[in-house]
Formats: sequence, C-alpha cells, structure tokens
Amino acid sequence: MASTPFELRGKTVYVAGHRGMVGSALVRRLAGEGVRLVTVGRDEVDLRNQAQVFDWFAKARPQVVFLAAAKVGGIVANDTLRAEFIYDNIAIAANIIHAAHINGTEKLMFLGSSCIYPKLAPQPLREDSVLTGPLEPTNEPYAIAKIAGIKMAEAYRSQYGSDFISVMPTNLYGPGDNYHPEYSHVVAALIRRFHEAKVSGAKSVVVWGTGTPRREFLYVDDMADACVHLMKTYSSAELVNMGTGEDITIAEFARVVAETVGYRGGITFDTSRPDGTPRKLLDVSRLAKLGWHAKTSLGDGIRRAYDAYLLSQEMPQD
Repeated sequence: MASTPFELRGKTVYVAGHRGMVGSALVRRLAGEGVRLVTVGRDEVDLRNQAQVFDWFAKARPQVVFLAAAKVGGIVANDTLRAEFIYDNIAIAANIIHAAHINGTEKLMFLGSSCIYPKLAPQPLREDSVLTGPLEPTNEPYAIAKIAGIKMAEAYRSQYGSDFISVMPTNLYGPGDNYHPEYSHVVAALIRRFHEAKVSGAKSVVVWGTGTPRREFLYVDDMADACVHLMKTYSSAELVNMGTGEDITIAEFARVVAETVGYRGGITFDTSRPDGTPRKLLDVSRLAKLGWHAKTSLGDGIRRAYDAYLLSQEMPQD
C-alpha cells in the first residue's frame, strides 16, 4: 500500500455535500487544518448538472476535493426512490470526478458506502469483496452508483495518474443526521421513535424487521478524522474500509438507544418489514495498518447524537 505524505495546510479544499451529516463533519474537522475551505450550495450549483459543476470548478479550482455529496436514505428510501438513487448519485460522481480531473485537482477522495458489498459476502467485509456476488436488492441502485464512482476514481488514477482515492464508511450517525419518519437511517429513526414514545408515554415502540441483523456504527466525527488522516497519508487505487471493527444486533442497538433516550416502555419487532443484509461488519485491518482507529464508543456517540437531535428540534425548520 502506497503511503505518501500529502500537505493539506494552505490548500484550497472543496467539501462536496457540506450541508449533509458527512460533509458538515468534514467541515468541522478541517477547521483546524489551516486550509482555505470552499463550498457551494445546491441553490447555486446543482451537482447533477454537468455545465454548472464544470463552470464552478473552473472558477474555484479546488486543489483538494472530498466527494461526500450523495442522495442517501434508509432502507425504505433506497427501495422506493430507485431511479433517483441511481441517477443522482452517478451524475454527482461523474460530474465532480471529471471536473476535478480537467481543472487540475491535486487529490480527490470519493466516499463510498458499505452497501457496495455483495449481500452474502464473507464477514467481516474485505475491500476485495467488491463485485464478487449479487447485491442486496433493496439498495442495489445506490450501491451500483457508488461502485461506478469507485471505478471512475480508479480509472482516472490508472489512465491519467490522478491522485484519486476511495474510502468505504460503515453505517454513520451523529449531528446533522436526517430524522425523516420514513426515509431516515436506522440510528436517526430509532432516536426519533424512542424520543417521541417517551414524550407521548407510549407503552411500546415498534422496530422494523426481526432485530437479528448485525450492524456496525461509526460516529460521523470519527469518520471525518479518518478521512483527513487518509487524505494526508494514503495514495493507492485500493479502497479503504472505515469502521470500528465491531458490530451489534439491531435489537441490542435499539435497547442502547432506548436507554440513552430514557424510554422505559417495551420494544416490539415488525417482522413484515425487510431486514436487509443479515450482517455488515467491515474488515478494518487496512485502516488500522495505516495508523487510524475509531475513538468514540457507541454509548458516547449515541449520547452525542441524541443531544444533537434535541438541539435540532429546538431550532426553526427551513
């Protein structure tokens, strides 16, 4: 694995998707790096629009790009908005990666997702498992779009020598998450559900699925720290998984959230809802060899995420 020191200080750095949970964590982390941060909102540049992206890159000329922009959501969003998930995410990746290439970006990091791995790939999931089997059907369009972005970064590296790298974060949670009742990821969905049940005095809370799937969760500020670490130290075509290397069943996780929120009622499981992949644990040995380990425990992370949720409820909605 190549390990080439890359200086961030003094560089013009673009975080694509800076208003999302991942992008905003990157913005927080980069604040101490001495960079010139550039961002642009979707009201000015629609990242799906090639002409707008190319025009903006030609003017801003970022030297470093963190490609964190994506259309994301939980299992229901992935399964019902299939066309948007494949079109929007392929367009965003294609536009930004090519714009970075033609405008001389020195280094780009593409953020993938652990859902790119085959549904029944051996656990823990190794980086070389990509494209070795069928994907989980509910999020296949999103996964294919992310695989396209990874392969595009690889192709520009091999053909043009571009220093484009790809990382695979596991399930993320923390400040800036989406708490939509139908389209949110499991952590945000459960925080909201248990909080509302506590406030209303509900006797029980329904958790989707059987509760048996195992999932790994990484606090989003840890992910941002890992991204900055790899941007400064890593340069290779090989993907790098990002996670804690530990997982928990959804049932156990629901109990952790209930306890953190202070909900004392019962928990039931709606087995008519899909479980998704039985297990998604990442092999993080490559990341560990590159000198990075997660710092935030699940308990501490959920407490911080709940505090952020409470704060978001106090703020006026757009």
